Amino acid sequence: MSLETGTIQLGDGLKVSPLGFGGMALTPVYGGVDQGQALKTLHHAVDAGVSFIDTADVYGAGGNEELIAQLLGERRDEIQLATKFGIVGNPRDGYTDVRGDAEYVRLAAEASLRRLNTDVIDLYYLHRRDLRVPIVETVKAMAALVAEGKVRHLGLSEVTADELREANSVHPIAAVQSEWSIWSRDVERNVVPAASELGVGFVPYAPLGRGFLTGTVNTSDLGDGDFRHRIPRFADGVLDANQAVVNAVRSVAAELQATPAQVALAWLLAQSGRHQLAVVPIPGTRKPERIDENLGALSLELSAAQLAALDDAASGVVGSRSADPNWVSEGREQAP
Repeated sequence: MSLETGTIQLGDGLKVSPLGFGGMALTPVYGGVDQGQALKTLHHAVDAGVSFIDTADVYGAGGNEELIAQLLGERRDEIQLATKFGIVGNPRDGYTDVRGDAEYVRLAAEASLRRLNTDVIDLYYLHRRDLRVPIVETVKAMAALVAEGKVRHLGLSEVTADELREANSVHPIAAVQSEWSIWSRDVERNVVPAASELGVGFVPYAPLGRGFLTGTVNTSDLGDGDFRHRIPRFADGVLDANQAVVNAVRSVAAELQATPAQVALAWLLAQSGRHQLAVVPIPGTRKPERIDENLGALSLELSAAQLAALDDAASGVVGSRSADPNWVSEGREQAP
């Protein structure tokens, strides 16, 4: 990573900002959104040096791509744009299907290009694996988009190590996007080592534990439309046990005169050296000031003792990160 130039290289030569921005936060998945304020937040992110913007066709039923199109209309040359396809439905109301067939790959890409009002997608992810379709078939269809100049680089989300190797044999994969944070570490068993071996970058989503690691989440305050109600580790019966990891983050933050969010991100950034791969988290927020706070993690250095304390706390986390084990790589990695 070069902080001087503000870039880090993922796989396949893709250069992005050291932190990205997760666009799902600017959808109704966590409650209502003011579109004008959402656009201001996006502009602030780019002003602050966050040029790697992540979205998906299902975020806000396409509305998030349309929002980001407004940003692209003014600042396309400043942005590395990532979007995803494959999920039918949306995070708030639930998913109805996953499609990875070649016909759908093309239809989804053309629809995203229209909504984003751009000629090319810098990083195009398969959002979830369609288990009915060989992953090589899906990636071949994605590779055709690269050959046509509609997509520059390919990515995969929540794939297993074996799926990543299969896909990379068809076309270079620039990045794997999966949940990874102090309290979601299952990817370290197989997926992270495979990415390191293949030279594939890692883009952790929910790097702040969907807000939990900041110490500001109280499930009794979550609105009815908040999809965290469906995640097992946010259930009332386990939150007390999981509070231990928050306490550890707060303790380290106090030692460093930093915020819990900065410590959680700094822990994740430190995994780059541990595992020998590029790691670019994509925290999302609705508040411009949180972007500035998150960027402070880039200059925060955790000691070996602090890293060990955070690791120890993480081992006590209770509850799955997904209501459906097969929805994330962990479930398929453990399948017989």
